[in-house]
Amino acid sequence: MSSLETLTLLELAHGRPNALSGGDRASPRIAGRLHAALRALGALGHRSLLLIVLLSVWEVAPRLGVVDPVFLPPFSEVIAAGWQLAQSGELYDDVSASLLRALSGFLISVALIVPLGLLVGWYARLGNLLNQFIEICRNTAPLALLPVFILLLGIGEMSKITMVIYSCAWPLLLNTIAAVKQVDPLLIKSARTMGASPQQLFRKVILPAALPTIFVGIRLASASAMLVLVASEMVGAKAGLGYLIINSQYSFLIPQMYFGILGITVIGLAFNAVLEVIERRFMRWKAPVSA
Repeated sequence: MSSLETLTLLELAHGRPNALSGGDRASPRIAGRLHAALRALGALGHRSLLLIVLLSVWEVAPRLGVVDPVFLPPFSEVIAAGWQLAQSGELYDDVSASLLRALSGFLISVALIVPLGLLVGWYARLGNLLNQFIEICRNTAPLALLPVFILLLGIGEMSKITMVIYSCAWPLLLNTIAAVKQVDPLLIKSARTMGASPQQLFRKVILPAALPTIFVGIRLASASAMLVLVASEMVGAKAGLGYLIINSQYSFLIPQMYFGILGITVIGLAFNAVLEVIERRFMRWKAPVSA
């Protein structure tokens, strides 16, 4: 046997155990990942069980004649109608128009109303001055003011975005005021005793303690934004999911109408999921509460 062959055999003899040991180490990791993936799929299926049952009933009931398929088409036909809307580009126009209006109004409202709520909650005199005005405005239904906004601002984007801002303002304002007023007085007193300046008191005590309730208001405002936006798009718009729904109803395109409703639901869920992620990021210090 030549020296080269001897060297090759020695390399193989030393390399094989290493390769085997690497494979042995990789196998438990792969098995662990597969187990985790199966466990996640099982949890997702458990949480989505009711939804799957509802969609199955929606699919089967019209096909069996339990309900009239003209007024409630099967779920698969609704999805097929949505796919046609997506292929024609109409769905993109409607979704982008609705998202632009909802996000614009919502973000403007958060930027303006949350600081106002902090001021009203912290300064009692300002709160007493604005209290009656806030009570009158928040008890005036936003949809009742829709004709007024259209008369004053026209049927363009301004009236719809203003409607969204108005509807978002009240859950944001009331929750922010309540959040500041509910901060534990002992925390404020302790911070003052330790020499905290007003800026430090606000930044280190008031704002962190008020954040959970403020986020409740933000999530309520997001739901209110979608509700009012759809109503305003049904009245005076040439694009948007509200327009898609009402136009499909008038044209008797029932699957498209149902798909528009599903689209609003999906956008609302996505909106809420994004807010939950932001909330968890801002409140990592908060311990989760579980039964």
